[in-house]
Formats: sequence, C-alpha cells, structure tokens
Amino acid sequence: MNAKAFFTHPLGLMISAAGAAFLWGSAFPFIKLSYEKLDIKPDEIGEQLLFAGYRFLLAGLLVYFIFRLLKKDMKLRRVHIVTLVKIGVVQTFFQYVFFYIGLSYSTGIQGSIIAGTTSLFQIIIAHFMYEDDRVNRMKSIGLLIGFSGVILVNLPKGDLQLSFGIGEILLLFAMVSGAYGNILARNGSQKMDVIYLTSYQMILGSLGLVVIGGVTSGFFPFTFDMQSFMILLYLAFLSAAGFILWNNVMKYNQVGKVSLYLFLIPVFGVILSAILLDETLHYIVFLGLALVVSGIIIVNRPAVKQQEKDS
Repeated sequence: MNAKAFFTHPLGLMISAAGAAFLWGSAFPFIKLSYEKLDIKPDEIGEQLLFAGYRFLLAGLLVYFIFRLLKKDMKLRRVHIVTLVKIGVVQTFFQYVFFYIGLSYSTGIQGSIIAGTTSLFQIIIAHFMYEDDRVNRMKSIGLLIGFSGVILVNLPKGDLQLSFGIGEILLLFAMVSGAYGNILARNGSQKMDVIYLTSYQMILGSLGLVVIGGVTSGFFPFTFDMQSFMILLYLAFLSAAGFILWNNVMKYNQVGKVSLYLFLIPVFGVILSAILLDETLHYIVFLGLALVVSGIIIVNRPAVKQQEKDS
C-alpha cells in the first residue's frame, strides 16, 4: 500500500489524524513537567520561547539526520527555500510566539478553548482557497458539535470567564497562524516530500524562537539533567512525528474532512494530564470526547458513503 492509499483510507486516515492529535495532546503534560524541572515560571516568556525553539530545532534535526541515515535525499534545494521559510515562519514561529505571549495574559481554560478554533479557521480558509472544499451544512453541524465538546472538556478546570482582551486576541492570532500554516504546508507538500518539508520548516521556524528567547533570557539559561533532557527529546519527537503524520493527512485529503480531528488535541491533553500529572479527571471529559468524535463522524460520513458507492 502506497502513502496515498494509506492516508486516504478511512482507517488509515483515522489512525494518522487521531495519532497526530494524541501526540500533540501529550505535549501539554510534558511541557508542564519540563517547566517544573527547568524552573521556568509562567511569566518567563523569553525562557518559554527559547525552550520551544530548542524543541522544534531538535525535532527538525532529528527528522533530517534519521532520514539521511535511511538514505533519503534531504539536501536543501534553492527552489524550495522561500516556500519553506514562509511555512516555518507561519506554522512554527508566529504560531508559538503568539501562543506563549497570549497564554501569559489569558486563563488556562480560555486558552484551551480558543486552541480549539484552529479547526474552524482551517475550514474557513479552505472554503475560500479550494473550490471542492466548501463549507456545507454537515461541516457546520460537525464543527458546532465538536467545538461544544472542547468547551465541555475544559469546564471542570474552573469558571469560564467571558472576558476578551489582548491575551485572547493573541491566542486567536496563534490559531489563525497555525491553521494558515497547515494550509501552506498542504500546498507545499504537493511539490515536495512531506518529510523533507517538515524537517526544514521546523528548523527554519525554530531559529526565530531561539533568537528571540536567547536575546531576552540568554541562549543557555537551563541546567539539564537526564530526566529533563529526555522530556525535551520526547517533545521534539512528538513534534516531528505529529507534523509528519498531519502533513501527510493534509496532503492527501480535503481540509474540511480532517480538520475536526484537531478537536481531539485538548481532549487528549486533559486525559493525559490526569494520568501523568495526577490531575482530577471528571466524567464530563468523556462526554466532551463523545461530542468531538460525533462531530468527526458527521463531517466524514458522507465521504465514506460516497466511497462505498464508488466501490
């Protein structure tokens, strides 16, 4: 089975998209653990950006060297540089600069709920960019149900304050940047290999994070032990594996068909935080998970039926 057959097959699509969401969801507890081990405070944005830069730079280099060892052609081509820089700046640099600064001015629950809007922005952008990926009634219903699940998952964390300030605006910018970056990566993957694209966009995007974080807090403010280094290594791995899976999913499928899988990220984040950080897991989280899965099924069901007719 070739890559296209796997990533377009309903089971392959589900495994890949949900797998990427699971990996990204696991980042929440491991980032918390890394901040605890490295003594990074919530208001130390420079250190947070620098650590994110370390993470994505290491992720990009891991992909590069692993696939070089596997004899894959990873040589940077001049014709791709502008596209790769654009993807890296939007998908990695801007997204995480806006995210970390915005989160420092917002509450955790509002940040988690706003993080769920990536799917919405991705589908809206795709509506205007692709004639065969318009927003329809089923997508709207699926989005509404899925986003309701994201809100439910986060409600047990505390009271939802309906305030909207600079923090929330920056978080929205982060989600728009992430959504647009995913679209740019999808377009770029039509002209270059996904693994090659993923490696270089993370390397190029991370350099800005390292520079900004380094200038504001020093380039080597952390003291790593084996445990904190292994956490950083895992965060780099999940970034690399998550982007490779997701970029392949985006390459071979309609944006509107797969975007709702991103709603699983905060759900997995809450569940894994409860397991790894001994946080309370409320029953309402599973109701939220059920709503997210229902939204995914609603959006994907017509396409599955059509495939069955064609076969």
